[in-house]
Amino acid sequence: MNTLMLVRESCPAGFSAMSGVLGAIVGSFLGLVAERVPAMMMDDESRTNLLFPGSHCPACGHSLKAWENIPLVSWLALRGRCSHCRTAIPLRLFLIEGVTALFFAVSAWCIADIQALCSLWLLASFLLPLAMIDREHQLLPDCLTQPLLWAGLLMHAFSGSLPLRDALLGAAAGYLSLWLLYWGFRLTTGREGLGYGDFKLLAALGAWCGWQALPTIVLIAALSGIAGYFLMIKSDKNNLIISFGPYLSFAGITVFISQLLVINV
Repeated sequence: MNTLMLVRESCPAGFSAMSGVLGAIVGSFLGLVAERVPAMMMDDESRTNLLFPGSHCPACGHSLKAWENIPLVSWLALRGRCSHCRTAIPLRLFLIEGVTALFFAVSAWCIADIQALCSLWLLASFLLPLAMIDREHQLLPDCLTQPLLWAGLLMHAFSGSLPLRDALLGAAAGYLSLWLLYWGFRLTTGREGLGYGDFKLLAALGAWCGWQALPTIVLIAALSGIAGYFLMIKSDKNNLIISFGPYLSFAGITVFISQLLVINV
């Protein structure tokens, strides 16, 4: 940590640029997580995991060479198409790498505390694939939400940046608040308005941000969800499915960033 702090203090622009490169690499892996975890959950007999098979074109099965796996650069060099069959490579993969690279670079420039910066990167690295998976598959996998919760508790237990009691209360209150809302809505209307994954995600965010931040997280998620609903209803009224996970993720990262900025002012 001390070495990274010295690098940042001596050359902020260089540290930010290196962070951006790291972000592009992380973003490439997060895109893989978002693509493969749902497939692993839906097919118990599948041999697919995060390591096997290696990166390949889903259309023709062409195994990607090392130069075809360079984040951002390869997509641009290949003009967004497989070098073997010329099938289009999804633009979202390029955007994930770009957004993550930009996020890492900007946050490295704005946040001086290396420990806080690494915590932010870790949180974002969980929330991005969770948001993507929930948006596409209406799933918030336990294999991501549960480690996220424990990571928040362990971070506060060792760093002391937030009293562990507040983190534990945040996890419990986050889960119970949406659980009560779920059953109240279900008993009243006979329908399910939320999924159990949403409870676990809010519990994890409570562990990271503390119980005091939960009302703000829920408010931001609700308002952004309403805005998203009106934007989506204009484009597709027939197949409208609202996933709450992306909005909880957005709210959680927003609140956590605001907490870090206040602490580091």
